[in-house]
Amino acid sequence: MARYTGPKTKIARKFGEAIFGDDKSFEKRNYPPGQHGNNRRRGKKSEYAIQLMEKQKAKYSYGILEKQFRNLFDKANANKGVTGVVLLQLCESRLDNVVYRMGIAPSRRGARQLVSHRHITVNGEIVNIPSYQLKPGDVVGVREKSKSLEAIERSLSNNSTVYEWLTWNGEKMEGSFVAIPERIQIPENIKEQLIVELYSK
Repeated sequence: MARYTGPKTKIARKFGEAIFGDDKSFEKRNYPPGQHGNNRRRGKKSEYAIQLMEKQKAKYSYGILEKQFRNLFDKANANKGVTGVVLLQLCESRLDNVVYRMGIAPSRRGARQLVSHRHITVNGEIVNIPSYQLKPGDVVGVREKSKSLEAIERSLSNNSTVYEWLTWNGEKMEGSFVAIPERIQIPENIKEQLIVELYSK
C-alpha cells in the first residue's frame, strides 16, 4: 500500500478523533464516514477489530507504512522495556515527528516533506530520511538556505506547544532532542497494548 494522501478528515472520522490535529471539518461531522453517517447501526466490534483499529490509528497518526511499522514493533519487542511504550518512543524519535513537534512544520506530512526536500539538518549535516532515528543529544535545525522559507516561518510563529523532552532556539532555528519521552509525555491517544496483543497473536 502506498502512503495515504487522501482527505485527512475522512480518516479522522473513521477513528472518531482528530488524529491529524485541529480540523474544522471533523468538528462539524465527527461521526464515521459513509452513506448513512450517524444513523447506521453498528454491531459490537470483535477483539481483533478493536486491536486492528488501534494499529491503523497509530500508523495514520505517525504516517508510517505497514512494513516500517512492523519493523519498529520488532525492534521494540527486542528491547528490554515495555514493548508498547518503546514502540511509541521509537515513533516519537523519528526525525519527521521531531520536526513536527518542534513546530518547524504544522503537520507530520509537512515535516516529512521538509526532511525529504533537504531543508533539515541533524548535528549540522543535511538528513533527508524522514524515518531517521534520533538519539538524545542530537541537534535538529533548519538548513541555512531554508531559514527564510515562508512555510517554516509561518509554522513556527503559530506554534505554542512546548515539550519537556525537546528544546528550541528561535534565533538559531534549531533545537535539541534532549531525551526519549516518557509515555506520559506523549500526547497521542493510542492504546499501545492493543497493538502489542495484535502482533503477538
